[in-house]
Amino acid sequence: QVQLVESGGGLVQAGGSLRLSCAASGRTFSTYAMGWFRQAPGNERERVAAISRSGGSTIYADSVKGRFTISRDNAKNTVYLQMNSLKPDDTAVYYCAARGYTNAYEWWGQGTQVTVSS
Repeated sequence: QVQLVESGGGLVQAGGSLRLSCAASGRTFSTYAMGWFRQAPGNERERVAAISRSGGSTIYADSVKGRFTISRDNAKNTVYLQMNSLKPDDTAVYYCAARGYTNAYEWWGQGTQVTVSS
């Protein structure tokens, strides 16, 4: 089992940047693929970005490609989401999640609020 704690959310103006962090504890971090998700009020949760166990492979939602970058530091048990050129539509609660050797993200953080003002 792994415990996840997000940080780095906040209020930012449109065009600004934020970096989210997700610190993991528990079993070996490098055995988990990681993802960042977000959910805005009234919307379904969507996957924003995902990264493989080694960090060598990443994938992004079309809505954030070219603006967001996911990365991980297995030595620090941390995954990051660098968010640039933020838009009001990026406003949501952002969650990190971990996936073992299944297709399901089984472990979730508590979420961090990101609010982008116009």
